[in-house]
Amino acid sequence: MLALTMRAGVFDCCLTRCCSRLTQPASAGIFLSPRSAPVAIAVDQVGKSVQGPEGEVHILDNITLTVHEGTSVAIVGASGSGKTTLLGLLAGLDLPSRGSIALAGQDLGRLDEEARAQLRAREVGFVFQSFHLLPALTAAENVALPLELAGREDRVRVDEVLAQVGLGHRARHYPRQLSGGEQQRVALARAFVTRPRILFADEPTGSLDHATGQHISDLLFELNAGSGTTLVLVTHDLRLAQRCQYIHRIDDGRLLPVERGAAA
Repeated sequence: MLALTMRAGVFDCCLTRCCSRLTQPASAGIFLSPRSAPVAIAVDQVGKSVQGPEGEVHILDNITLTVHEGTSVAIVGASGSGKTTLLGLLAGLDLPSRGSIALAGQDLGRLDEEARAQLRAREVGFVFQSFHLLPALTAAENVALPLELAGREDRVRVDEVLAQVGLGHRARHYPRQLSGGEQQRVALARAFVTRPRILFADEPTGSLDHATGQHISDLLFELNAGSGTTLVLVTHDLRLAQRCQYIHRIDDGRLLPVERGAAA
């Protein structure tokens, strides 16, 4: 139990640290279709501000966004534009200064930190640029961690998802024994092992070379299509963003829709 508690703390700390970078202002009001599908994420007039050395700094302002289940959505923008801040709010890793966010039907503002963590364990998967594998755990143990945090044990599922990313033969290897691409494939397997309702991906190919990044991108969208998961992808890579159904750009403090073929 102590080991599991420590693992849970380290894992959720990694999520919080990765998604807590506060940058520069962004704002908008945009709705995504298909409108006939249930709503996975609903954002209503959300703002985020922090206190800086010279006064209050507005990070996000009046963001209104609806993401329907089963859709794939990319948010693009330059470094420091507020992409990761927005993703952290959508996932409940941080709370907005104003407005409301509903994730998987739950109003995040009405949940305490523990309840939000439990919601993420049940409904959400994450993929990050920096893998965030625990070095003392094997590939299989890293993949199994979200199941443990949700109070489940399913070795068959762990083996299945490792095989899906082509790493069934590497299940007993530690992160230090894996290449960067292999580590990100383990991270993908970990993200999908619980069959999450919603997947958040923050620069999933950002630390990989082009060929490896392309392979990871292919795997990400194959797994996403096969599971019907809602995908929210934050990236500066416009080629990766073009693979999503909907693209939005944070620019000069506004979140603007990008028409297909116009993101280049």
